Amino acid sequence: MSDTSICCITCVQTKTVAVVERLGAFVTLAGPGLHCLAWPITTVVGTLSLRIQQLDIMVETKTKDNVFVQVAVSVQYQVILEEAYSAFYRLSNVTQQISAYVFDVVRSTVPRIDLDDVFVEKHEIAQQVKAQLLKEMDEYGYNIVDVLVVDIDPARKVKDSMNQINASKRLRAAAHYKAEADKIRQVKAAEATAEATYLSGVGVARQRQAIVDGLKNSVNDFQKDVKGTSSTDVMDILLLTQYFDLLKDVGANTIYLRSGPDEVANLKMDLHKSVGQGGNRSKSTSFF
Repeated sequence: MSDTSICCITCVQTKTVAVVERLGAFVTLAGPGLHCLAWPITTVVGTLSLRIQQLDIMVETKTKDNVFVQVAVSVQYQVILEEAYSAFYRLSNVTQQISAYVFDVVRSTVPRIDLDDVFVEKHEIAQQVKAQLLKEMDEYGYNIVDVLVVDIDPARKVKDSMNQINASKRLRAAAHYKAEADKIRQVKAAEATAEATYLSGVGVARQRQAIVDGLKNSVNDFQKDVKGTSSTDVMDILLLTQYFDLLKDVGANTIYLRSGPDEVANLKMDLHKSVGQGGNRSKSTSFF
């Protein structure tokens, strides 16, 4: 029926066409606006919307690795104005026809793909469905505007397993990167230690070279100033001077003990004697 019809007057809405028959035979398509009909001989038997319509279809199928999934497909279709006659008379249920083609394409495509790849190839699946629908529905007066695979929903246990696998992969990658970072730190620390050791060795070598140069200059100067002295005499004096310097530096906080086998026992006896002598002196001392 038309959107508005009173006896011989009918009104067709925007983006709508009315199918007009006379005594059961097709006469014309009435566009939007007011129309006068020779009622009851001529009547409006139906209307077609020219707007884009959407059909949501849920397809259950199985992937190549034997996982059952629910594939949600949205089909956007529209009546072709020039083919409105075919759209009205050749198909009794357009949504059922579109659904049949969608089921056929999805169930012939997804079983050739593993579950992980199904998510990646959503666009390719949608394009295959669209190509099939365009070829089949064009002769019935319908244009397929677009096809979208909006969701792929495996079973709950399968999704939990996929999440665990992804989490394990990320943890493994994190451990790998952490190990690489530790390796780099250790290598850099070793390089720094080697460089520090090298520089320390260079410094010690320069220090010893400076000491040797200083001793050489001291020996030469001493021999020039003091006649009749040999280099051995000068070296003995220098060694004695360095020995006294050493005693001065370490004498403040270092005690040197004799290292003979009996030195510990001798030291113990010396301590006992010292303590005993101190006690005797304190007993014999009187201030009154």
